[in-house]
Amino acid sequence: MDDRKLKILAAVVDEYIRTGDPVGSKAISKLDNIKVSAATVRNDMAVLEQMGYLEQPHTSAGRIPTYLGYQLYIDELLTLNELSDEEKSRLDELLGDDNTTEELLIQNAATALTELTQCAAVVTNSSPRFSVISKVEVIPTGKRLYVILLITSNGSIKNKACRLEFDLSHEQLDFFTHYIDENLSGISVDELSEDMLDEMITAVSAYMVSLSPLVKGICELSEDLKHQELTVSGGEKLLSCEELDKMEVVRFIEHKHELTNFLEDSFSGIQVKFGADGSFAIGNSSMIVSKYRKKGKEAGSLGIIGPMRVDYKKIIPYIEYLTHKISALMSDEDENIPATDDDILSP
Repeated sequence: MDDRKLKILAAVVDEYIRTGDPVGSKAISKLDNIKVSAATVRNDMAVLEQMGYLEQPHTSAGRIPTYLGYQLYIDELLTLNELSDEEKSRLDELLGDDNTTEELLIQNAATALTELTQCAAVVTNSSPRFSVISKVEVIPTGKRLYVILLITSNGSIKNKACRLEFDLSHEQLDFFTHYIDENLSGISVDELSEDMLDEMITAVSAYMVSLSPLVKGICELSEDLKHQELTVSGGEKLLSCEELDKMEVVRFIEHKHELTNFLEDSFSGIQVKFGADGSFAIGNSSMIVSKYRKKGKEAGSLGIIGPMRVDYKKIIPYIEYLTHKISALMSDEDENIPATDDDILSP
C-alpha cells in the first residue's frame, strides 16, 4: 500500500460520502492531490478492490468503500474539519445555559446531534454509580406488599415492589427505615459491596427474618445503579434511512441494551465502530461515541448511530466538542476544547 493508493482510497471514501454514488476513476484523476491519469487511478482502484478496501457494486460502475476501506480511512486517512466560531456558538445554544440541569444537558446534547447529523443519538449515563445514596423509603402499598424507593444524590430514583410474609407494624417499619438510613445514607453506589449488603441482611434478619426481602430488594436496586443507563433517541432516523435494513433496525432498537457492554469498555477520545464487525446488529452502519466526565470520573458516553456513509469529518468534531463541553459544565471547569485528531481510536 503506497501513498498514492492511500490518497486514492481517501478520495473515493470522501466522494462516496458526499454523493452516495459509486466513484469512477475519471472523477478521482481530476482531483488536485492525485495528479495521475484516469488509467493509473483505475489500476490502483482495481488493486484496492483486490485488497478488500473497495468494491464494485455493478459491472462498469465505479467503486464504493467496503467496511475495511472505511476502517483504514478512520485509522490513517481522516482529517477532521475544524468547527467555526458560529458552529460552536450554535452548539452552546443548543446545550442550554449555566442553569441547565445535568440530565437536561445530556438530553439537549442528544437532541442537537440528532438534528445536526440526521442520525440516531446514543447516550449512556453512568453517573448514578458515582453518586451517593441520599434516601431509602419503604412504602406500604397493599396487603404484605411494599415498595422500596432508593434515591441518589444526582436525583436518580429506583423502585422495587417486595411482597413479605407478614404485614409490618409501624414499629418494625420504623426500625428498618432507621437501620437502613444509618448504614446506607451517604454511601457511594460504587462502594456498595456484596459483603456489606450480606452483613445488613444478617443484621436485619436477627431482628426479624421477614425483613430480609426488603434488604435483598435494595441489593438489586443498587446493582441496577451500577450499570449504565442507555437510551437511543431519533430511532426514526434509522428507520427512514434507505441504506439500512429496517428489520435489522427494529431488532437493534428492541435489544439496544446489548450495546451497554461495549460502551462500558474503557476508552478515551473518539471511538468508531461498525455494525459489520459485530458490535451491534445493523449491517452497513457505524457508531461514533465519546466519553464525557464529571470531576475527573467517567460519567457516560455520547454519540451517534447511522449509516456507514456518514460525514466523519463533520460529525466527529460535533461529538468531540459536545462531550468536552458537557465535561466542563458538569465539573465547573474551564471549557477548553482541545484539538483531537490524535484522540481517535481505531475500530
